Amino acid sequence: MQNLKTVILHNREIAPGYYRMAILAPGYPQTAKAGQFVMLRVQLQAQPLLRRPFGIFKTGTLPPECSGMPPREFVELVYKVVGSGTELMATLQRGDQVELLGPLGEGFVATEDENPILVGGGIGLVPLFKLAEDLCRQGRKVRLLMGGRTRDDILGITEFERLGVETYVSTDDGSLGEEGLVTAVLERKLAKYPGAQVYACGPTPMLNAVQAICATHSTPLQVSLEALMACGVGACLGCVVPGKEHREDEPDYLCTCRQGPVFDAELLQWPESGGAA
Repeated sequence: MQNLKTVILHNREIAPGYYRMAILAPGYPQTAKAGQFVMLRVQLQAQPLLRRPFGIFKTGTLPPECSGMPPREFVELVYKVVGSGTELMATLQRGDQVELLGPLGEGFVATEDENPILVGGGIGLVPLFKLAEDLCRQGRKVRLLMGGRTRDDILGITEFERLGVETYVSTDDGSLGEEGLVTAVLERKLAKYPGAQVYACGPTPMLNAVQAICATHSTPLQVSLEALMACGVGACLGCVVPGKEHREDEPDYLCTCRQGPVFDAELLQWPESGGAA
């Protein structure tokens, strides 16, 4: 983990309301793991005061800008404009300063399964890209189930396919791919590929259904939780979730930023209807 005062390399709108930001980040290609995140603060601004958490989409290296200078290592974030903080981020341009704390948290742990199935909804597709990279690098056959409300919520499909990932798209309104929920596709794939391992990230209702489906099929599941965070290092305890042994009289909380954001589903407490409490 390091705190960098650094600069933006580019910040582009890739779909209505969605942006992709590359930030100069020495060391990230060697240290950042799939599923980890960063805490970002815009410099030289009094507001917003707190950093914002963002999942790492990818890392890489660009050629030096001129002879004799080192290559430019970077981290890329994909974010959706939802409030004042991200509205401010959307106005940033190349060369603007930001403060970056990371990489943070525990990421995905790729297992030896033959049939990895990735399930992502909307902005939840972001941390799955590095995981897909890792699995493809190992020569694994990767299947990605991409879900969103509309076609605008389907992010990075071209880049996933360039990795060799087999992609399946579903949207609530049928504007891209199959009409319906991504969990319906998951039901079919688990029936076809018994013994799969599922990795999922997305909104809580989607994770609710994914957990219930995987439990029915006795399928191992790792989930990346989305949570509001003030510090990102476990100091404020503002992002805790109940563990499987949690009771009102015997609390068992897990800290999303330190012990997650990726958890084995069996470590979390899930309501009877399925999904993290």
